[in-house]
Amino acid sequence: MATAVLRRPLLASLLPAAAATGSASCSSSSLPSRILLRRRRSPPPVRAVSSDSSKPIASSSTSGGADPDEEPVLPLLQELADCLVLPPKFLSLLPRDLRLDLNDAAFDLSNGPVLNECGQEVGDLLLDLAKAWEMADTSASNNLAKQLPTMAPYLTASAKSAFGKRLASAGKKFQTMGQYGSGEFKKISETMIKIGKVLSKRPVIQAEVQAMKEKRKLKFGELQFELTPQNAYIGAAIGLVFGFFSWQLAQGVQSSPDDTQSLKVALLVLGYTSTALSVAAAAGLVVLGLQMSPEDKSD
Repeated sequence: MATAVLRRPLLASLLPAAAATGSASCSSSSLPSRILLRRRRSPPPVRAVSSDSSKPIASSSTSGGADPDEEPVLPLLQELADCLVLPPKFLSLLPRDLRLDLNDAAFDLSNGPVLNECGQEVGDLLLDLAKAWEMADTSASNNLAKQLPTMAPYLTASAKSAFGKRLASAGKKFQTMGQYGSGEFKKISETMIKIGKVLSKRPVIQAEVQAMKEKRKLKFGELQFELTPQNAYIGAAIGLVFGFFSWQLAQGVQSSPDDTQSLKVALLVLGYTSTALSVAAAAGLVVLGLQMSPEDKSD
């Protein structure tokens, strides 16, 4: 309260002084008043500000909820970037067999749904890096490798795992290149495999497990049917039973007298078509159940 009482006379004494001066000295008189006003304000809290507004900033809530034993991502990406920076024209001077191994490493790094697994930003960088390896462009490869540390904010929990698996797979391809030059490929393979294992080992997030279960639910209006291997096998058995009865119906119609030929033909077509569709649906459900069984074991 004492501070508030002292501020009002001070502001009242400053404002008339500023208004009495001319237009030429207006800017010079307002500057001291701003300085005095700023001195009486409490300093604002310090906040982290990114130099690039388009990149996401890791919030304190995210770091607080992370596993304290989990290794930070930025030092790992920096280590990876350092080992991938090669001497000038290094890739273009490789022999043919090593060029083929390099192409295999590029394929393992960027094949498949890399954008969906690692995210748009990380996926684009991996695609460009793989293309530079395939073209044996050392300069482009070095420039892209130096951008790896900037991908740390984009690596979510699921993206870390996918990125780590790709690094480990590509590192094994570099491992087959043996000792070449000053051991650059050996260092790359060891670093990529080590970092790949660290990133791919992460705790299972309950939200991701729930999202995966939601994808396995079939919805028919308000009804929901969870798709599991057991339900797939049950559906296949029901399809086979329905197909058996359809076949028996068609056989019975075929052995009946030919009084109504048109109706007999229609029933035969219906019976055999139902049999074929039931068998096809049962086979599809069996295959689907076999594909889902390894996923349930891994979960």
